[in-house]
Amino acid sequence: MKTNTGELRGLNDAELQKQLDELYQEQFNLRFQHASGQVKDQNRFKTVRRQIARIKTIQRERELAGIAVIKGDA
Repeated sequence: MKTNTGELRGLNDAELQKQLDELYQEQFNLRFQHASGQVKDQNRFKTVRRQIARIKTIQRERELAGIAVIKGDA
């Protein structure tokens, strides 16, 4: 899984969405492991949460860039 912001920016929208879905699934699994006392790496919660935030930030930047291009053409 890509961890560097530069690497994430190199992905297309579909790949970013796929990684985001995988991270949400991992976060869901971590919550179940935590509830049953099976979590081995507590830091993984923080890492997954930050990765989700990075991807969502990149998606939002691209969304705003698309809106700016459309307004610029009008």
